[in-house]
Amino acid sequence: MKRERRKFTAKFKTMVALEAIREQQSLPELASRFNIHPTQISNWDRAFLEGPEHVFAKNSSKDKKSEKELDQLYQKIGKLEVEKDFLKKA
Repeated sequence: MKRERRKFTAKFKTMVALEAIREQQSLPELASRFNIHPTQISNWDRAFLEGPEHVFAKNSSKDKKSEKELDQLYQKIGKLEVEKDFLKKA
């Protein structure tokens, strides 16, 4: 049976990353405390230190993708309007 993938909130990720930065507990201790893998904690820690303002922003890559799709749709609308005008004249 397929396992459901766990999803963590930005608030939780930030809290865990800050705990790791404080170094009051080791990564394995934090991992058992929060029931996540130590590698995941170190990834969140590294990401937080590289850019805390946008590191856990939701859907940042999806926003870029949807913006690109929106541009393509506007181009398609423009082409269809040109076709419609051409066919009206014919």
